[in-house]
Amino acid sequence: MKLSVCLIVKNEQDVLERCLNCVKQFADEIVVVDTGSTDQTIQIAKKFTNKVFNFKWNYDFSAARNYSFSQASCPLIMWLDADDVVLSEDIKKINSLKNRDQHADMYMFEYVLTHDENMVAKFSYARERMFLKSKNYRWVDPIHEVIVPSGKIEYVDIKIYHEKIRPTLKGRNLKIYQKLKQKKVIFSPRQQFYYSRELMFNGFYKKAITEFKKFLRMPDGWIENKIQACIDLASCHQNLNQFEEACDAVLKSFVFAPPRGEAVCALGELFLNQKRYDDAVFWYNLALSLKPNLNSGAFVQREMYDFVPALQLCHLYYLKGDLQNSYKFHLVCQKLNPNHVSVVHNNNFFANCFENSLK
Repeated sequence: MKLSVCLIVKNEQDVLERCLNCVKQFADEIVVVDTGSTDQTIQIAKKFTNKVFNFKWNYDFSAARNYSFSQASCPLIMWLDADDVVLSEDIKKINSLKNRDQHADMYMFEYVLTHDENMVAKFSYARERMFLKSKNYRWVDPIHEVIVPSGKIEYVDIKIYHEKIRPTLKGRNLKIYQKLKQKKVIFSPRQQFYYSRELMFNGFYKKAITEFKKFLRMPDGWIENKIQACIDLASCHQNLNQFEEACDAVLKSFVFAPPRGEAVCALGELFLNQKRYDDAVFWYNLALSLKPNLNSGAFVQREMYDFVPALQLCHLYYLKGDLQNSYKFHLVCQKLNPNHVSVVHNNNFFANCFENSLK
């Protein structure tokens, strides 16, 4: 089947050509919808496609994405952001996927937000990415927009890398939520969750705590969002130096599902900061015993299941005066990420220790 790739853009001259150079290798049609660029974005887009459209910005990302989908003519539709990158191995996989005889209604790709120097994902989650046009999927929510998964869904081993070269303008997303609040919009559980996160990201911890608690009381909230909300709520309390409240928030996540690496590492950090080293050791060891679920749809920080707890255990055993166990976990870290600045530092430290012990 032929594939339309749709993007919505605004002032993306620094990254758009990089993205479209990837896209042209698997797209049969490229649709670019501009929401008000004042730089060279439109001119760059026109080098790759004649399907470049203007959309009057109305503070609604879903509306812009739905418009982009409406301009697509191929039986398969895929979306990307201008600062996304697709590696050659994944380009091949996309071409193979679109040429199947039979198709699912919706395909989930892995969305990689951070990675190491070898492009191995550190923070990622499964994201709806490619769709059958005939199913008429629609984007919802004006900010942190989503297509609600439905129909025949297939998870595929294809990665999209979100390669920002500059951070999102501070407060941009929060302003959209505040406009919705002014219009007396009643937030869905999902909107309430992301509104709470934007408050947290912008440092409004007390207000974020109130809003996270409101979300957690909503009966229809998605379990994965509730788990993340507990972890985020703990972070807000931690920033306010509220240790017990932070612990309670993380532990509440265990009501929704068995412990996740992200949650138990948060507990480990809380106890480490309290200098309760044995308690911290317990939680970080538990993290090492857990496995991430990459198909849950949750935000997965893979290092919370191996490298981070191993590095913290190396540090903790050093603080406890147990160099033997400290070195044992250093070797684990060295295997996982030998070029990490902390691993290089610790390698020099232990080399000096061994050298001095032989004198």
